Amino acid sequence: MPLTLRQLEIFEKIASTGSVTKAAEQLLLTQSAVSMALSQLEQISSVPLFERSGRRLLLNDAGRLLLHEAREILQAVKRVEQQLQGTSGQLTGELLVGGSTTIANYLLPSLLGAFARQYPLTRVQLTVGNTQQVADLLAAGELDIAFIEGPCHNRELVAAHWRDDELLVVAGPEHPWAREKVCTAEQLATAPWIMREKGSGTREIFEDAMERAGIRYAITLEFGHTEAIKHGVAAGLGVSCLSRIAVARELHYGLLIEVTSPLELGRSLTLLKRRNSHSTALLDAFIQVAGG
Repeated sequence: MPLTLRQLEIFEKIASTGSVTKAAEQLLLTQSAVSMALSQLEQISSVPLFERSGRRLLLNDAGRLLLHEAREILQAVKRVEQQLQGTSGQLTGELLVGGSTTIANYLLPSLLGAFARQYPLTRVQLTVGNTQQVADLLAAGELDIAFIEGPCHNRELVAAHWRDDELLVVAGPEHPWAREKVCTAEQLATAPWIMREKGSGTREIFEDAMERAGIRYAITLEFGHTEAIKHGVAAGLGVSCLSRIAVARELHYGLLIEVTSPLELGRSLTLLKRRNSHSTALLDAFIQVAGG
């Protein structure tokens, strides 16, 4: 029985979702068609590729080996398709874009809209995570390009400056700092901080700034989303350090107050690509629209 690209595509989707049902939904196929393709692939390999754990499918060692090769093959086919389509004058194809939370929520939507209007036959799939998660996905070949707001520590990736940003210390309108709109290093040290989780670019920039200033501090609450942090600060649960981009609306309406501090909080937003990766016509067009 010959191996087909469709079988590899179905296998990759099952591996990424851990479910025949979810894979079928995303590929717009019936569950029976997906199950049959997996069965045929396991017949070709002569060994099972997954361990069955209830309704979830978990890759075994043979499956993990095949997944790496399958993704390489599928990406190569996609590059060929995009090259051929790019030379025809009508840019088509799918681009997998990653964005760390602040960028994905406050900058990428308008960028993706502009790209869709300029290239209506293309499709962009956006994945959101913290800086570390997005970088890891790009390095693993699960994204074509990524935008992050913190430093990149992965040597498999190439980082380029994309835009400038600034972090701000913010407090709620009823907080004691809101009256003077300024705080000292001593006040920063004793404040109850509400911050993102480890792996967040915003969190890393804040921690580096506090360390450079020689300030010891306590993070009393960790939230996985910027919106939750903003609501917590506005409600008086503590203070935070967030991107100016993320709090522009709240500052305008007085829901949060910008507080001047001795911290150095400028930062660079970064565009990431895999080292030595091939740049397709679709990816080049997207980078041009993004201003990268």
